[in-house]
Amino acid sequence: MTTLTDPPKESFRLSMLIYDTRYRSTTIQVIALIGFLILIGWLISNTAQNLQDLGKEPSFGFLLEPAGYDINQRLIEYDSRSPHLRAAFVGVLNTLLIAALGCALATVVGVLVGVLRLSKNWLVARIMTVYVEMFRNVPVLLWIVLFMAVLIETLPAPSAFRGDDPESTMKLFESVAFTNRGIYVPEPLFSRSLGDLHLFGSSAMNFDISLDLLAIIAVLAAGWWVARRIRVRADAIQEKTGDRPTTWYLRLGVVLVPLIILLVALGFHLGYPALKGFNFQGGTHMRNSLIALWLALSLYTAAFVAEIVRAGIMAISHGQTEAAAALGLRPRRIMGLVILPQALRVIIPPLISQYLNLTKNSSLAIAVGYMDITGTLMGITLNQTGRELETVLLGMLIYLSISLLISVVMNWYNNRVKLVER
Repeated sequence: MTTLTDPPKESFRLSMLIYDTRYRSTTIQVIALIGFLILIGWLISNTAQNLQDLGKEPSFGFLLEPAGYDINQRLIEYDSRSPHLRAAFVGVLNTLLIAALGCALATVVGVLVGVLRLSKNWLVARIMTVYVEMFRNVPVLLWIVLFMAVLIETLPAPSAFRGDDPESTMKLFESVAFTNRGIYVPEPLFSRSLGDLHLFGSSAMNFDISLDLLAIIAVLAAGWWVARRIRVRADAIQEKTGDRPTTWYLRLGVVLVPLIILLVALGFHLGYPALKGFNFQGGTHMRNSLIALWLALSLYTAAFVAEIVRAGIMAISHGQTEAAAALGLRPRRIMGLVILPQALRVIIPPLISQYLNLTKNSSLAIAVGYMDITGTLMGITLNQTGRELETVLLGMLIYLSISLLISVVMNWYNNRVKLVER
C-alpha cells in the first residue's frame, strides 16, 4: 500500500525576490518607491541647503507681518494694516466666490446651449454652433481682457447720473446703477439684526459671521429637508397606487413661508445705492474686474459644457425618445424627464474636469486687477516679502484643496444620480 504525502514546502530564498514571479512585481514596486523617496529627499535637502546659503531659511513668520496693501473687492473686513495671512484669506474667499459663480452660470448656459445645438430649428442650431466654436477656440485670457474693456468703455461714468437731466439713469426701479466702475446693486439689511458671531481670537484671522445669515440658511435647510420628505412620500404613494398626488405647492410653501416669516421678524429691507459726490454710496458694489472675470470664465467654460451635454444626450438611444413620445409626452418633457436624467451618467465625469479648469483659470484674474489668491498671496505678498517658495507652496496647497473639494462633491452627486442596476 502506498501513502500519499504532501510535497515538502520550498524554503524562502532571497533570489526568489527576483526570479520568482510571485514576488517579482512587489520587489520592483518597493525598489521604485525607495528610489522615488530618495529623489524627493535629495530635492528637499538640496533646496533647504541652497536657501540656507542665501540666508532665506524656510519660514512662515511673514504671514503675521502687516500686508501694507489694499484689496478692492473683498467679502470680509480688511485694511492695509491687516497681516499677510488675512490678505491671503481674503484672496481665497475671492477665488471661491468666482469659482462658485462661474460654475453655476457655466452649467446653466452650457446645458441650454448643448440642448439647443440639437434643435431641429436650423438657425438656432447654427447660432449655438457659432457660439461654441467662437468661445472655445479663443484663449480665455483674451476673453477676460475683452470683457473688461467693453465694461470700461461702454458703460457711463458716475458723473453721467448727476443733474436734473442726467445722461444715464438707474435701472430696475432706480435700484441698480451700471457704471464704468462697476455695478451697484441693493444690499440686504436687517433693522432687528441678531448680531454677529465672532470666530477666532487672532487678529490675523478673526472675522464675523452674521447670525442673520446663519438663521436664513438654517430655515432654508429645514424647509428643503421637509420638502424632500414630502416628495419621498409622494413617490411612495405613486409606487403603491399609480397616482401621484400634487405636492408642488406644499413643497414650495414649506420653504418660502418660514423664510418670509423670518425675514419679517428680522426687519429685512434693502439698502439702495445713491450718488453722493463723485461716486455711488451704499448698496453692494460689484467691480468690473469681478464681472468681467465671471462672464468670461463662465461663457468660455459653458462652450465646453455644451459639447459635453450634447454628447451625453446623443449617447442615449433614440428609442427612449420614441417610447416617451408614444406615451404622449411633449418634447420639452421628454428632454427634462427622460433624456437628461439618463445622460447625467455620461455628462457628470467630464463636467467635473471643466469645473476644475474654471477654478484654476481664475488665477488669470490678476490680468484685470481682481485680487484672488494668485494676486494676493502669490502676487503682492510674494513681491513684498521675497518668500517665493513659501507663497507658491501655500498657493499650490490651496488650489489643490479647492480642486479636491470640488471633486468630492461632484463624485458624491454622481453616485447619487447614477443608474442602479437590478
